[in-house]
Amino acid sequence: MSEYLILGIIIIAIIWFLNRDRIKNRFYPDKPKNLTIDQQFNSDKREREKEIDRLLSKMGKNGINDLSAKDRKRLDELSKH
Repeated sequence: MSEYLILGIIIIAIIWFLNRDRIKNRFYPDKPKNLTIDQQFNSDKREREKEIDRLLSKMGKNGINDLSAKDRKRLDELSKH
């Protein structure tokens, strides 16, 4: 009987170890960080650069004609910043 108890404890410990991040995020979700003005600016700039890179790589593969009107307009807006 005690062998089953020990085996059960070991299995529970292994399951907990493998799912510890999921358990932590469920009970203690990440709080939004208060960013400084510079950090917010840099974060926004990185996001714009990622979107520009995505649009340019799409355009580079198949040419500018592959971009939709929405993508062209967004690329124009992002390039003005």
